[in-house]
Amino acid sequence: MKVFSRLTAIAATAGTLFASAGAALAALGQPVPWQMDLQDSASPVMEEVASFHYFLLWVIAVISLFVLALLVIVVVRFNARANPTPSRTTHNTPIEIAWTIIPVVILAVIAVPSFRLLFVELDVPTPDLTIKATGKQWFWSYSYPDNGNFEFDSLMVAEKDLKPGQPRLLTADNEMVVPVNKIVHVLVTGADVIHSFTVPSFGIRIDAVPGRMNETWFKATVEGMFYGQCSELCGKDHSFMPIAVRVVNDSDFAAWAASAKQKYATENTAPANTFAAASEPAANGR
Repeated sequence: MKVFSRLTAIAATAGTLFASAGAALAALGQPVPWQMDLQDSASPVMEEVASFHYFLLWVIAVISLFVLALLVIVVVRFNARANPTPSRTTHNTPIEIAWTIIPVVILAVIAVPSFRLLFVELDVPTPDLTIKATGKQWFWSYSYPDNGNFEFDSLMVAEKDLKPGQPRLLTADNEMVVPVNKIVHVLVTGADVIHSFTVPSFGIRIDAVPGRMNETWFKATVEGMFYGQCSELCGKDHSFMPIAVRVVNDSDFAAWAASAKQKYATENTAPANTFAAASEPAANGR
């Protein structure tokens, strides 16, 4: 018993350490090696998404165990050896009523929080900041109409140019910068083909469709770097157009907006050529 108790305590301690390490890494807003769960929530919407996910997980688990139990009963009790004279019953009214009503009740129980979550995601509160995100082949452009109406391109940093701690295929040269605890209204469109603006830690994903303006929103509750990617197959460099969002405090955001207004108002870049040169080796597997 003492050995068992000691092993149990060691396992619990190791589990706590691994969970803490995983949470610390996931808090960076990016996937981690061997991650099997959702990224840590960094917005109220993602908290709702995670809560609904875990609720469905329990529902699915109970249904799966119930079906497994029925299969085991059938195999054990109604095989040819245990039941040499099979029943000729063809109808059972109570069972037929049950298997009709119970799935309807389950779907209704699932539908209520599902519709509530859709409403939370689609009903944009009064924003503190509006940003326009335009998907292009293959990078993102961000416009800040509320802060001087400047615009800049955000391109993936090539692997050879990464600094220590910067994630591969997720780091961008110019990040979207937003203030913490502010409602950010994101207008999303595409310049050429359909893209998808997705940031898992914020619980947002919406298509960027040419000729159409879609909208989503988030309220980042934690400062730091958060990453996403285009989640719509949009061409050969689809996997090389990351979304990098830096969440800062109000004073840092005001300072960044003031400098960005001057920087991007006069800067003349050629994003398509620059990106092609940076991503071509990775795209070709060299």
